[in-house]
Amino acid sequence: QVQLVESGGGLVQAGGSLRLSCAASGSIYSIGTMAWYRQAPGKQRELVARISSAGDTNYADSVKGRFTISRDNAKNTVYLQMISLKPEDTAVYYCYQYVLGATWGSYWGQGTQVTVSS
Repeated sequence: QVQLVESGGGLVQAGGSLRLSCAASGSIYSIGTMAWYRQAPGKQRELVARISSAGDTNYADSVKGRFTISRDNAKNTVYLQMISLKPEDTAVYYCYQYVLGATWGSYWGQGTQVTVSS
């Protein structure tokens, strides 16, 4: 059984910064793609950033230049550094990891609230 635990959300003023973390635990042999998604009230969940096992990254246009995704394979952890936050970044942020346990599977974190005040 694999579990993802997120941390780092909170309330911040516009222009501020936050760093999200998501650690996987359990019987893990390897981890492929890691990613962050977000869902604002009344909107669909959207991809924010993604990082492959090789370290290749992709970002939503709305966060390019402001957000940075990174991973620590030794700690089974993915990070999202967010700077220059805007009110429109307000959402619940979910981490995702594609994990090889007994088999390959997709796993999600519980979600962490990020609120950016104007």
